[in-house]
Amino acid sequence: MHSRVSEIRNMKGTKKIVAVTAYDYTMASLCEEGGADILLVGDSAGMVVLGHPSTIPVTMDHMCLFTGAVARARKGCMVVADMPFMSYQTGAADAVRNAGRLVREGADAVKLEGPYTDAIRAMAAAGIPVMGHIGLQPQSASLSGGYGVRGQTAQEADTLLEEARAIQESGAFCIVLEKVAGPAAGDITDSLHIPTIGIGSGPLCDGQVLVVHDMLGMYPARLRFVKRYASLSEDIRQAVSAYRDDVESGAFPAEEHTFPVRDG
Repeated sequence: MHSRVSEIRNMKGTKKIVAVTAYDYTMASLCEEGGADILLVGDSAGMVVLGHPSTIPVTMDHMCLFTGAVARARKGCMVVADMPFMSYQTGAADAVRNAGRLVREGADAVKLEGPYTDAIRAMAAAGIPVMGHIGLQPQSASLSGGYGVRGQTAQEADTLLEEARAIQESGAFCIVLEKVAGPAAGDITDSLHIPTIGIGSGPLCDGQVLVVHDMLGMYPARLRFVKRYASLSEDIRQAVSAYRDDVESGAFPAEEHTFPVRDG
């Protein structure tokens, strides 16, 4: 566990960190084979896998299930599991207990949103590596100004920098910057000795993370900060349509798909 943490920390200033979300064994295997450094088991699974309108309905049981599936696929890269809504906001003891559940499922580290420094200190003291998360925080977006860009004014940027430093000093090994204005994200990155991983926060972060369903074109949302590297939704629709046609016409299954009887 801790060797992977050291590897990620040592990438700051030397090599960009490549992170991608994963929620199941098959996708995690493919993402690692593709070269990801970090597989993030995101609570975004609530939307792209479970069909919820936000991450709020995601539970610890959900995250344990997804984390175990991804961890079983991992060979060498790091697995980081999101702590879902209300799994850490209620106090440091709850945070340690719930983080421990994710570690038992195979997570190398956990991620939580916001400057919950007491929880971060407690988890770090318990030997559980913590990834921070500032900027847009989906779990509390409805209470903190919606889903807009953060850090676009000097005051907002200063607040984000203060939060980042507090999270760093609390023992986090890395921080995600979500939807932070590019120059502010660059200033935060330069001011910290731990890596930053951006999502919608420009090129100056120490690494990048994307939701795999977004980058593969499997989810209908179109976001400015997402580059689509495939259009799998159309490929899947066409494949299922071709399968339907073959079944209805009798072309599938053909003789090569059918088991014969034994001779005699």
